Formats: sequence, structure tokens, C-alpha cells
Amino acid sequence: MKQGNQSMVTEFILIGFSGFPDLQVPLFVVFYIMYLAILAGNIIIIVTIRRDSSLHTPMYFFLALLSSSETCYTFTIIPNMLVNLLKEKATISFIGCMIQMYTFLGFAMTNCLLLVVMGYDRYVCICKPLHYPVLMNQRLCTKLVVFSASTGFLLSVLETYFIFSLPFCGPNKIHHFFCDMAPLLQLACARNYVGEIVIFLFSFLVVVFSFLLIILSYILILTTILKIPTAEGKRKAFSTCASHLIVVVVHFGCASIIYLRPQSKYTLKEDTFISVTYTLVTPLLNPVVYSLRNKDVQIALKKSLGRSTRARKL
Repeated sequence: MKQGNQSMVTEFILIGFSGFPDLQVPLFVVFYIMYLAILAGNIIIIVTIRRDSSLHTPMYFFLALLSSSETCYTFTIIPNMLVNLLKEKATISFIGCMIQMYTFLGFAMTNCLLLVVMGYDRYVCICKPLHYPVLMNQRLCTKLVVFSASTGFLLSVLETYFIFSLPFCGPNKIHHFFCDMAPLLQLACARNYVGEIVIFLFSFLVVVFSFLLIILSYILILTTILKIPTAEGKRKAFSTCASHLIVVVVHFGCASIIYLRPQSKYTLKEDTFISVTYTLVTPLLNPVVYSLRNKDVQIALKKSLGRSTRARKL
């Protein structure tokens, strides 16, 4: 590949919502409200966990970091998407597209690995409760988080490199509302079959292998729960996993549809809808599920609101 070929395209045009010209302003309003809800929900989760000492456990440590990662993940896409909805011509520079893909993929894969870590945490808590404080110590929790983030962004560097090492000499219209892998591969002037195989293998490794590890954790958890003699005990044990399980199903379901299928199956309208789901709905689902279904978080929120009310009265 010659560097001159790559420099022929200096910017890309994002046409993900161009098929809905009459809906762009309503979509802006809906997406803007959802984005504010995502920011507010995740920030509330993070602050509540930080302020309430009863939530200073591995489970909520990982939840706070997942909320932080989700916030950064949406920040790489949604603000630019909102601006483009109000513009006649939605463009992004070549370098800007590269940075957006790197940060988006980095946080997306970090989220996948954090969900695996949270699944392992639930396994240790339910299946090895007496050893839980020793096994899930602060040092191990920190190592698991560092491993998740470093692995996620390392794979992101490699995938971004394979895509942007391809020559882009025109056309420059991306059939999406952000710089994702499949629509960019369609724009390349040449094919890098080795690179595409590597990208697929990385996606398979992160999405499928991570999901299988979570499934394994829940098989072991379910086996342990079924051995609990009382119905109330079974209900309490399963309730600690329900929120995580809901987020896992939605997150990995959308990721599998987008990234684990042949490139020839790419369609603009279907992929736009699914992409909106995993860039807006899934990050919004995380704080909603954990705040509505988790009694510990609900109690901590009420205590925090009570302290704020008393402080205002004083």
C-alpha cells in the first residue's frame, strides 16, 4: 500500500440517517434526551457507589467502572451524531474517523471483558461464599480491571490499524452514523483478506469467548442455586445475578448481530437500528436495571437523597 493512496480521502461523509430527512430533528430530540439520561444515570450510579461505604464491595467496584466505561463509550459517538443530525452534510475527518473507531472499539471491548469479570465475581460470591473475601481481594480486582482495559484497547489498536492501513481513494460516503468497521471495509479500494480474517477472529474472541465464559459462570451458579434448600434462599441468590444477566443478553446479542456475520450481509437500515440499540439503549439499560432491580443501590440512593434533603434544610 502506498501512503499516497490513503491520503486521497481526507474526510468521510456519514449518511446513516440520510434516509430519514423528515425525522432528523425529532431523532435529535429523542437521542439528546436519551443521552442526558445515560449521563445522569451512570453518574448517579458512580457517585452513589463512591459515597456509600456499604457498596464498597467488588461487585459495585466493577459496576462503577462499567458505568464509567459506558459513559466514555457513548461520548465517543453520540455528541458527534447529535451535531450531524442538525447539519446538512455530516462529515468527519480521516484522522477523526480513525480516533473515533479506536476509542469506540476500545471501550466496547473493555465493556465486554468487564461483564466477564462481573460474571466471575458472581460465581465466586455464590459458589464459594466462604472464600469470597480472600479470592476477590482489592489487588485481584484491580488486576482484572487493568487486564480488561489494556486487552480491550490493545485489540482496538490492532483492528484500527488493519482497517486504516487499507487504501481509501473514493468514494467516501460511510453508510452509518459513525465510523464502524463493516461500512469502512466496504469503502476500501483494495481488500486485505488477512486483515479481515484477523478482525473477525478478534471480534469472535472478544464477543463469543467472553459470552461463553459468562454462560459457564451462570451454569455453575445455577447448579449451586438449585442445591439451596429453601425457595427464599434461591430467590435471593438469583436476584444478585438478574441485573447482570439482563445487561449481558442485550449487550452480547447486539454485538453478535453486528460483528459476527459476513460483510455481504451488511444493510444500512437494519444496522442503523441495531447500532442505535447498542450505542444508546444498552448504556441506558445499565443504570436503569441496576437501580430498579438492585435493593442495595436503591437503599444507598434513598440514604443519599435523605442526606441531601437534611443538608438543604440546615
